[in-house]
Amino acid sequence: MATEAASGEATGLVFHPMDQFIIAPLFGDGPVGLFTVTNLTLWMAITILATIGLLVLGSSSRQSIPTRMQSVAELAYGFIRKMVEDVAGRDALPYFPYIMTIFMFVVMANFVGLIPGSFTSTSHIGVTAVLALLVFVSVTVIGFVKHGAGFLGLFWISAAPLPLRPILALIEVISYFVRPVSHSIRLAGNMMAGHAVIKVFAAFAPMIIISTGIGLAVTPLSILAISAIYALEVLVCFIQAYVFTILTCVYLKDALHPAH
Repeated sequence: MATEAASGEATGLVFHPMDQFIIAPLFGDGPVGLFTVTNLTLWMAITILATIGLLVLGSSSRQSIPTRMQSVAELAYGFIRKMVEDVAGRDALPYFPYIMTIFMFVVMANFVGLIPGSFTSTSHIGVTAVLALLVFVSVTVIGFVKHGAGFLGLFWISAAPLPLRPILALIEVISYFVRPVSHSIRLAGNMMAGHAVIKVFAAFAPMIIISTGIGLAVTPLSILAISAIYALEVLVCFIQAYVFTILTCVYLKDALHPAH
């Protein structure tokens, strides 16, 4: 048994799909400190530059017949603006640039993470938690600035029977403060799971070829399976950015219209 395990390790059959999420220093091998430049730092910077390149450079020409980059920038602008107006109302449009920034960062980080050898910054709870906390604090401040103490009406369900209102108010308060937790875990969990599945499928292909010795028959099937999972992950990347943004719009609507 020990010999079989040793031979399995010698042939390199052991793989670690979660290694791709390890944060490591970009320069040197020391511990990761508060100001350490890491692979996460690098790919977040690339994400920001890619977003600026798409929105600023893509729309700078403003041609009547738009280029491909300009078309993507205009589609993103129109898509998010309509989302904000439909979900949170026209009075939420002053906050459209903020929501547009959040969407573009998340969707660009998701897609950049699909590049082979890259690092998916939105797969880390530290990144998504900061984004979720920014949304949570922002909408809470907006609610109190707009309505003062009237914002607390969000937690008081006046349509419910009077004896149930205190219980429902407690439930509403708990669910309100749980928002940033669910908001951040949903995005990070989906991105981590999808990339781990891609790594597992990619690692299984050469292992099957080695063990069966029928590479010509197995390889096309392996490529098809990996391609299908990759295509699914492309869809998931957009859907998770969409879900994160539409939840932000829902929370903003609650801040602007807190009364039940």
